[in-house]
Amino acid sequence: MDPLEKQVRYQTTNTYNTLNNLTAKTENIWMVFHGIGYLSRYFLKYFDELSPIENYIIAPQAPSKYYLNSQYRYVGASWLTKENTALETQNVIAYLDAVFAIEKIPDDRRLIVFGYSQGVSIAMRWLARKQLKCAHVILYAGGLPDELTAQEFKFLEQNGTHITLVVGNQDEYLTEERRIKEASKMNVLFNGRAKQVIFEGGHEIKKELLNTFL
Repeated sequence: MDPLEKQVRYQTTNTYNTLNNLTAKTENIWMVFHGIGYLSRYFLKYFDELSPIENYIIAPQAPSKYYLNSQYRYVGASWLTKENTALETQNVIAYLDAVFAIEKIPDDRRLIVFGYSQGVSIAMRWLARKQLKCAHVILYAGGLPDELTAQEFKFLEQNGTHITLVVGNQDEYLTEERRIKEASKMNVLFNGRAKQVIFEGGHEIKKELLNTFL
């Protein structure tokens, strides 16, 4: 007899990290989604050269933690795998909704959604369902989920949201074939409104680029 897979619903708790303080002087609020192998508190180091007065950064934490190598010293995390992706996506989105709700983000600030590597797919899936009013969506060195449609992102055009795809010209995870494919998907999803930025480098975040997105 084959194993029978069942489901159970339960309440869980996860952490997230923030950088700087949300004050009356804050102009930009960032929701930043790390890539595979990161912890959110370490991912925030890439944003520490942004003006602390003008920028408040929220870094959700991927729920699935694991040791990065056989020494069992360093811990990383993953958002999703190919196992039960639809179900796990629901769980992650519920968590992100909870983070967004508890932060009580004012409507009169510029909201920037930033996804890096695996974080791109999470940011996109969350945006598609949340339909957030964003000033800028930055998709950095990651892939766009195949199941998403242009209809789900019409709200970005209606809100005048800037969309930028960022990739290194030596990114070992993005072959020329895949880069063309991702650019084509981006063109369809965002109705030709997205801007592509190609920098000198590999699969890495260039801190000096971040200020150019403001």
